[in-house]
Amino acid sequence: MEYRFRDDVRIPVGDVVLEGSLVIPLEAQAIIVFSHGSGSSRFSPRITKVASMLQKQHFGVLLFDLLTAVEDRHYENRFDIERLTDRLEIVTRWLEAQDVAKGCSIAFFGASTGAASALRTAARVPEVAAVVCRGGRVDLAMEQLPDVHCPVLLIVGSRDEEVLEWNRTALKALHNPKKLAIIEGATHLFEEPGCMEQVSHVAADWFGSHIPPIHTY
Repeated sequence: MEYRFRDDVRIPVGDVVLEGSLVIPLEAQAIIVFSHGSGSSRFSPRITKVASMLQKQHFGVLLFDLLTAVEDRHYENRFDIERLTDRLEIVTRWLEAQDVAKGCSIAFFGASTGAASALRTAARVPEVAAVVCRGGRVDLAMEQLPDVHCPVLLIVGSRDEEVLEWNRTALKALHNPKKLAIIEGATHLFEEPGCMEQVSHVAADWFGSHIPPIHTY
């Protein structure tokens, strides 16, 4: 596969710099920004597995850490959803300003608490084309859901009972194209055999079906 851009990036956010990696296939018409959950990182096997699948489908992917290594040592920072939302919005604006991203739609893949920041940011940034949430703590974004106008896919494991109930409630609050995909036999981290592969496939299908093509590079 040929690439328009494939390198590590450093993203200035206020008085800190966030580390990440940006991969944009030459034919990409959309870039998926990952917002991972508490205690995870851009190197998580669960995140990289989904990112790899999306790249094979010619989606661009931005993986980055919402917290610096120092900030992540303090547990309470992982649940500061307002700060994480502010940072995801800044990173989204940074990406939109990059020449290599011109002509690409931007969408989000959020996991666990990262799903809350993805949904909150989508409510603030109307040009976000689509959101996929995996095991999402959507209970932390309930007030913002009526302001999310892009298509949203909620993916939850059938054995993740509390999160499943939160997502069923969230589905009712969304007024845009929406769907709840339940992965049978999966728990919160989707560690069971084949479950992350299912997540990757349904996410790729959602993005492929709901992000309209815009400009070619």
